[in-house]
Amino acid sequence: MTETLRQRIGQQLDTAVAPGVAAFAARLAEDADACGALFYGSNLRTGELEGVLDFYLLLPGEQHERIWPRVSYHEWEYEGQILRAKVARMALKTFERAARGDSRDTTIWARFVQPSALVWIAEDRWRAPIVDAVAGAAQTAARLAAALGPETGTAADFWRALFRATYRAEFRVEKAGREDTILAVNAAHFEGLLPLAWTAQQIGFAHDGETLAPHLPPGERRRILRWWSRRRRLGKPLNVARLLKASTTFDGAARYAAWKIERHTGVPVTVTPWRERHPVLAAPAILFQVWRKRPR
Repeated sequence: MTETLRQRIGQQLDTAVAPGVAAFAARLAEDADACGALFYGSNLRTGELEGVLDFYLLLPGEQHERIWPRVSYHEWEYEGQILRAKVARMALKTFERAARGDSRDTTIWARFVQPSALVWIAEDRWRAPIVDAVAGAAQTAARLAAALGPETGTAADFWRALFRATYRAEFRVEKAGREDTILAVNAAHFEGLLPLAWTAQQIGFAHDGETLAPHLPPGERRRILRWWSRRRRLGKPLNVARLLKASTTFDGAARYAAWKIERHTGVPVTVTPWRERHPVLAAPAILFQVWRKRPR
């Protein structure tokens, strides 16, 4: 990895966030004995506290769960406002490995090539490995973009090819052109990132103004595409496995679903202790209740 890329990612991770986000992250991370907390998603870009805040808590030690991450939902009152967060937890070692592309997973490097902020760390010694892991995600994504993209094109052309491929590999309901939205709203983040990541990966390239042409030998391109083919085939099965796991291990699932239903339909849902313990079994009755009470 080049020091230039490391510095670029470090500056990005130092993005300022709202005090409520930082306070919520600290509360969640300390409760989980985490070594670091990453904040990402649309709220990072907008600075708003409405909706659901997205955090990844990175934990010391080994990963004990084969299907990760473990997801939970939390609500917390901060200065008179209810903050809501969806939290994913995984071992930092696993995060590092997934970001490098050494696991079967595609979600980590595809997610963290996009903007994120390191909003809490337990000790300064954790900063360097977290920065390196996020920089690894940028390199993994850029390497695949070079193989999937055109022979020559703008950086946006290569990023579009990458995001279209990762969306197709997962069970994600995205509107057509979602990749263009990502690039447009995060233009400053992606500006100049691709050449830096290619250089860190020792991928040579020519450039003429905004036009780039990576120098990938045919054998190297085939190797990258074989690497991607294996992960693409496993993308949807892994998504299904995670959804099945989440149906029984998503802490706070009933409260999260109740908030989403009321937000989208205007119908309040009461979360009873039984519904909290059995969100899947409770779902049919809740949906019927919402259907009866929804505005006509």
